[in-house]
Amino acid sequence: MTQDTTPAGTGTGPVAGSGTSPGSDPGTDPGSVDDRMVVAEHVHKHFGRLHVLRGINLEVRRGEVMCVVGPSGSGKSTFLRCINHLEKIDSGRLWVDGQLMGYRQKGGKLYELHDSQVAAQRRGIGMVFQNFNLFPHMSVLGNVMEAPVQVNREKRAVARDKAMRLLERVGLAEKAPTYPRQLSGGQQQRVAIARALAMEPDLMLFDEPTSALDPELVGEVLAVMKDLAEEGMTMVVVTHEMGFAREVGDSLVFMDDGVVVESGPPREVLANPREERTKAFLSRVL
Repeated sequence: MTQDTTPAGTGTGPVAGSGTSPGSDPGTDPGSVDDRMVVAEHVHKHFGRLHVLRGINLEVRRGEVMCVVGPSGSGKSTFLRCINHLEKIDSGRLWVDGQLMGYRQKGGKLYELHDSQVAAQRRGIGMVFQNFNLFPHMSVLGNVMEAPVQVNREKRAVARDKAMRLLERVGLAEKAPTYPRQLSGGQQQRVAIARALAMEPDLMLFDEPTSALDPELVGEVLAVMKDLAEEGMTMVVVTHEMGFAREVGDSLVFMDDGVVVESGPPREVLANPREERTKAFLSRVL
């Protein structure tokens, strides 16, 4: 499949895997001049006649925690899934760590990569979903070990040691032999975070990770995420937890109707929103 998706008035992006990123000099090492982990340029996405994303432009710096908020149906989760190509964009460009996600570009056209190539790109991206998505027939330890063994071909002993360290990191080492059905929702979500970290990602995506939890379990998951942020993990977090966004986020993006309405430092946006749509939303959730 090919797409001619060069936006009017913009330059063309790099070929995936070339080591360059949008706006950088192809003759230099982008790591030395460009600290952008995610770059979205004019990203559009349709589901049939429904225009879900309407030209998203944003950047996430390395080590940044970006919190994305907005009403249901605003396109937040769809955009998150587009970042790692779980959803295919219809036009625009999305780069992660200097690679054009899901496509290679030639002559102003995008050519879709093979599934194996997309899977290789995703190895550097961890994702945590609303509903945990743990393997019910595997123990907690097995869930965390599975991808390193099957995808990265790690030796089981090595993967086991790493998995135990990660479970200890999220406070669940003693739950290693148990099964997901024996855990609370908060514990399952912490296992899901450990499982994502087992692939040693450079970027973590969180899709409303606390929305399926009872209120008393939310704090234990947010505490793990806060620890990751303090360690410098680059994170994009779709969330309704405004306290987390205010305390932990480096940037806050408010989306509505498929567009970025407003963005800026979380405390500034939450305390003094500029746009009427932002003000109306925050008046209902704060």
